[in-house]
Amino acid sequence: MRVAVTGGAGFIGSHVVDQMIGAGHETIVVDARAPHRADAVWREIDIRDGAGLVRATRGCDAILHLAGVSNVNEAREQPVHTFDVNVNGTALVCDAARRNGVARTVLASTVWVYAASNGQDPVDEDSPMALQGSGHVYTASKMASELVLTSHHELYGLEYTILRYGIPFGPRMREELVIPRFVQRAFDGRPLTIHGDGQQFRNYVYVEDIAAAHVLALGAAGANQVFNLEGPQPVSVVEMAEVIRDLVDRTLAIEFAPARPGDYAGRFVSGDKAAKVLGWRPTTSFVAGMRRYLEWRDAETTDRAREA
Repeated sequence: MRVAVTGGAGFIGSHVVDQMIGAGHETIVVDARAPHRADAVWREIDIRDGAGLVRATRGCDAILHLAGVSNVNEAREQPVHTFDVNVNGTALVCDAARRNGVARTVLASTVWVYAASNGQDPVDEDSPMALQGSGHVYTASKMASELVLTSHHELYGLEYTILRYGIPFGPRMREELVIPRFVQRAFDGRPLTIHGDGQQFRNYVYVEDIAAAHVLALGAAGANQVFNLEGPQPVSVVEMAEVIRDLVDRTLAIEFAPARPGDYAGRFVSGDKAAKVLGWRPTTSFVAGMRRYLEWRDAETTDRAREA
């Protein structure tokens, strides 16, 4: 199969590229940045370049659309840019898929959309959504992106799969994310600061587990379906900080600061559908994944020191 991965040079995208190549698929990275490996074809294209997307995805069997604004703080500070990249970018990907007759378009969405659900926990892929409940620009942009995809299916017959990610972590995480920031503070011997009471939780899911789901999602069972890719258990922000402290320096203090507006408090999200339909289950616990991340980080630091 010939697949294009938008955002394939990014954190999750790079692991998806690893999985696609490992599964024997010819893989094209569509990104403004170079990919992390030389055996993937690279098309240096901005996601808002419609003509470039059409050229890059010609002859592809599937497009895995992961490019977008994923930093929630950046989204809050730059709402117009966020909607341009996340929503307009998704529309341009769908248009390229339609023009090129691409068999399947896979969208990277998020469990943040369940902030808008008025259903009872655990929420699942069929839980009702309320437009007035999105609470954050990032959430709204992802809800809108999902609608772009489903409307292209209804109007043009474009086959799709929507993957709603839990909160990912692991090697190649962006340094501005909370886990790398906490880890760096721990290495520096500084207190770990939590916004709010720390009881807000995430079902952290190891990035390699998320990436593996994309291979399964390309099968016939994934057609025109939405799947939650949740971690194996909820982890509160306090618990996350405690794990990092215990793995790096047990003497570190944990401090509290005022909560940030629009922050996702967390919902109990069911992953049963992905397990039943795709046969996908996360296999890496939060503690095991953190150990792997710290090992990767140590190796990266050693390699940079040698190169210097």
